Amino acid sequence: MARVGLSTERLVRAGAELADEIGFEQVTASELARRFDVKVASLYSHVKNSQDLKTRITLFALEELADRAADAIAGRAGKDALVAFANVYRDYEREHPGRAAAARMRLDPETAAASAGVRHAQMTRAILRGYDLAEPDATHAVRLLGSVFHGYASLESAGGFSHSAPDSEETWTRILDALDALLRNWPTVPTP
Repeated sequence: MARVGLSTERLVRAGAELADEIGFEQVTASELARRFDVKVASLYSHVKNSQDLKTRITLFALEELADRAADAIAGRAGKDALVAFANVYRDYEREHPGRAAAARMRLDPETAAASAGVRHAQMTRAILRGYDLAEPDATHAVRLLGSVFHGYASLESAGGFSHSAPDSEETWTRILDALDALLRNWPTVPTP
């Protein structure tokens, strides 16, 4: 019988908090059971195993991040939307490093297609419509933005920019300016 007070939602939220504290890779059903002072078997009516727990944390993080991004870009366009969107990813990494790592976990295609990851791509494409990019350039730009946002935030979070001047905030501002300029002047490839 499930322990009173435990629910899938409560376990996933606690797992996300645990990920922020100890790192996403360290989260297991055993570690979570210790947090609730219960036997691991008590969790199995809510999550199948540690992999299921991690998948659920990933889905939670993607949803949470998508909600923040949607709020940030609402009513914005062009560079303002780009900057707001980028700052959500950077701030999320700073506030929730374990959840940010979870949001990058590879999901099976069916789970990914049903996740909030789709909303992330849709919002990115909505921002890019302001730059008038056609396919396949829009897909290239989606990948570029994701790489820059996640890469910069991950490196900054790991202390990669703390040892030299200029300040990482100045660099971030310059990167966003450069991305805006690049998107406005996207290089075209002549068709054969």
